[in-house]
Amino acid sequence: MSIEQLSIIGLASLVSISCSLCGVYLVLRRLALISDAISHSILLGIVCSFFIVHDLNSPLLILGATLTGVLMVYLTEILVASKRLKKDASIGLVFPLFFSISVLLINLFAADIHLDQDSVLLGEIAFTPFRLLTIWGYNLGPASLWVMGGILVLNVVFISVFYKELKLTTFDHGLAAMLGFFPAYLHYAFMAMVSITAVGAFESVGVILVVALMIVPPATAYLLTNRLFPMMILSIVFGLASSLLGYSMAFYLNVSIAGSMAVMTGILFLLVFLFSPSQGLIMKFLTFQQQRILFSTNMLLIQLLEHEGTKTEKTENTVSNLIVHMKWTFKFANSIVSYALEKGFIQRHDDRLLLTSFGREKAKRVIVMDA
Repeated sequence: MSIEQLSIIGLASLVSISCSLCGVYLVLRRLALISDAISHSILLGIVCSFFIVHDLNSPLLILGATLTGVLMVYLTEILVASKRLKKDASIGLVFPLFFSISVLLINLFAADIHLDQDSVLLGEIAFTPFRLLTIWGYNLGPASLWVMGGILVLNVVFISVFYKELKLTTFDHGLAAMLGFFPAYLHYAFMAMVSITAVGAFESVGVILVVALMIVPPATAYLLTNRLFPMMILSIVFGLASSLLGYSMAFYLNVSIAGSMAVMTGILFLLVFLFSPSQGLIMKFLTFQQQRILFSTNMLLIQLLEHEGTKTEKTENTVSNLIVHMKWTFKFANSIVSYALEKGFIQRHDDRLLLTSFGREKAKRVIVMDA
């Protein structure tokens, strides 16, 4: 593997880890839309900062973009606090305004530079090895690696220092306020970290991949665990897997690297959504089917117990009667009868069904529990 490929994979890994760490708290706080809003809104900060310094490599662009992201969150909170709009509507009002203004400014005053809408949305991570950081004549390698490496360290330090506070404000905002943890300040500090992370990955990987890595890996991890620390670890694992597998797919299919990584996050989410042992769609379907069988079996036992020893027993306690009165299909009725026979609840004599002593006690317990 060449140095260029290692640089691309390294940058993708740094971006995925940083975005996944931020994304866990966004998903848990039901703030998934915020990441998309910040990722689009920071373009206005970059554009305005560029008009001031006239240098795309200036660190002031990161500062301006971060402040714009925090401002977007602040304006959204003001609209929500007014109780005139809900959070999703407030976000939908503020961030398109910021993004549309930035696009207009680019078209009007910055059409001759490479800060364009396509690079903003999709990015081009393949150019990472060619954007070098040079200090005093020394080539230190791709600048994006240093930027995202520093942002990753900043994220790890911030989350490590405020781990308990973030955990408390995430799950019990009211208790955090009562204990004097200033959840509002912590919220805006965290939003600033989200903005910084989005800005760092902005030019290299684009908005689409930033949003995908911030939301999809944490959401995938959420399907596997509801504990915070394991969720963070799983989120990082899914983020890294999406980056590596997405790069491999882009390499073999000769397509967009960032787009392939974003697609891979969706594929991994779909696999977990289907096959998760606790929240997966297939497991839920199997659980539903099992519950349906258990419930129908209980109804069968109650039916047999109620008519046992009565004049109508010979006609009521039959497979044919189950099909007519319970509106079961022939196949389903026979499957329930087979299950009850297997468990030793009933005996079958041609079409007639009889309770065993075990089945009789089971039916009585079901009736008592329902009562």
